Amino acid sequence: MSGAPARAVVAWSGGKDSALALWEARRRGWPVAGLLTTVTQPYDRISMHGVRTSLLDAQARALGLPCTRVEIPPDCPNDVYEERMGRALVRLREEGVDAVVFGDLFLEDIRAYRERQMEGSGLRPLFPLWGRNTAALAREFLAAGFRAVVVTVDPRQLDPRFAGREYDADFLAELPPGVDPCGERGEFHTFVYAGPIFPAPVPVRRGEVVERGGFVFADLVPE
Repeated sequence: MSGAPARAVVAWSGGKDSALALWEARRRGWPVAGLLTTVTQPYDRISMHGVRTSLLDAQARALGLPCTRVEIPPDCPNDVYEERMGRALVRLREEGVDAVVFGDLFLEDIRAYRERQMEGSGLRPLFPLWGRNTAALAREFLAAGFRAVVVTVDPRQLDPRFAGREYDADFLAELPPGVDPCGERGEFHTFVYAGPIFPAPVPVRRGEVVERGGFVFADLVPE
């Protein structure tokens, strides 16, 4: 299949890459019908990012889009993840969705995995940001008026002091060599609270910074 989708959902982490993917999809005129997010139970947080689902709900309300949640256990085995994601894809296809939009940038193995996962689902994966220069994309994100907070840091790749920082020009300037400015290799993750896709900022305040499971998380609290 080629051309624009008839009805798409965006694989949504709450962070900058998924926000950019949604923005680009809308700029291309793709009909976006909803979001698709993996949530870790019983923590009730967005998987990997550690963001409270109440903030996920606030983003979805601001965007005016329903969010399909795929609930997985902590330390989820891959077969369990694939089975639950597969069920969600079947439901979306029954609702008339024919594509999933991903914010992946350059990791070939991740793209190939997504393409395999979608095989036989009746949905196709779309990668509107693929191959973009990540330094230029980070600058475009800020210039467009997006605002985000760094919510997760992998301390094996980036100093924990970056957790809780505003994702801004100062943050980018201080990144050490070898760290991707969009965090594509998992160096860090973000939560987007304002930008051209939102009619108004999502109100949040910064909570405590904790280390858990080998990662550093900056908690965000709804206001």
